[in-house]
Amino acid sequence: MKTASQIIQFTDCGIGESRFLEEALEGLKQQKKTLPAKFLYDERGSELFEEITGLQEYYPTRTEIAILERIKKELADLVGPEAALIEFGSGSSRKINILLQAFENLSVYVPIDISKEFLYESCLNLSKNHPSLFIHAIAGDYTVPITLPPLRCRKKTAFFPGSTIGNFNPEEASRFLDTAAGMLDKGDGFLVGVDLKKDTNILNDAYNDSRGITAEFNLNLLKRMNRELGADFHIDAFRHHAFYNEEKGCIEMHIVSKEDQTVTISSESIVFKKEESIHTESSYKYEAAEFQSLALKSGFAAKKYWTDENQLFSIHYLELIE
Repeated sequence: MKTASQIIQFTDCGIGESRFLEEALEGLKQQKKTLPAKFLYDERGSELFEEITGLQEYYPTRTEIAILERIKKELADLVGPEAALIEFGSGSSRKINILLQAFENLSVYVPIDISKEFLYESCLNLSKNHPSLFIHAIAGDYTVPITLPPLRCRKKTAFFPGSTIGNFNPEEASRFLDTAAGMLDKGDGFLVGVDLKKDTNILNDAYNDSRGITAEFNLNLLKRMNRELGADFHIDAFRHHAFYNEEKGCIEMHIVSKEDQTVTISSESIVFKKEESIHTESSYKYEAAEFQSLALKSGFAAKKYWTDENQLFSIHYLELIE
């Protein structure tokens, strides 16, 4: 029997401290302060997000899992045997386990995630449940082009669950879809989870949970900057704020300064006015046709589309045609 070290290969194309610092300072020096959402997902951030996905208010995860369970046999027919399965943002094993159990003779599983510690732990756990599965994990930023290792397979299928596509604005989503298309060949598939537009109360509750886990997740970014970049954020001097922006069709997540203050990061002084915010993440919601139109611009044709009975969430199977 093969050991974990024999079935797991690990490639680290991750981002270093210098890039984190560069992008953080660039965002915080803007008139409207921002921080890239990808930096929310260090090891602790990934753990907190896993906790969020189990909250009663946070409907996307359980709804997507229910859809995947319902359509897994149909997906297996679409993907076919001896395929390579590439997952963008592979922090959790719950959804991928559904596919791994359904797909016949999968050639290789290629998870790509920015949090290498969390990714490696997930791969070890997966290898216990699927001892014959070959895994080539890639620690890196999947929003930029990544050269995949040589994959012996009949077909590649990419998987982007959790409505993470919504963390990009439409222009960024289009660039990401272009990047994904560059990793695939004509005829390859792309399975994408997309959150649907719905009642604003449902949306606002999902990002402002009663236990405050989402707030802790958001503020953890400041803790990470203190730890990794030597910043001196006083965490208690900031608060979490999330709301649905009707005009843009997205949830906006912010960290708000409770007072006038100055924060130092790598000898740079960042001044905050009271109630000034840092925009940390957006979560765009789509109508099904809106997303399919966006995907088509990157060469992906919509082949199948599924949703739940309450029209909360959708899963799209796309095929690269260009």
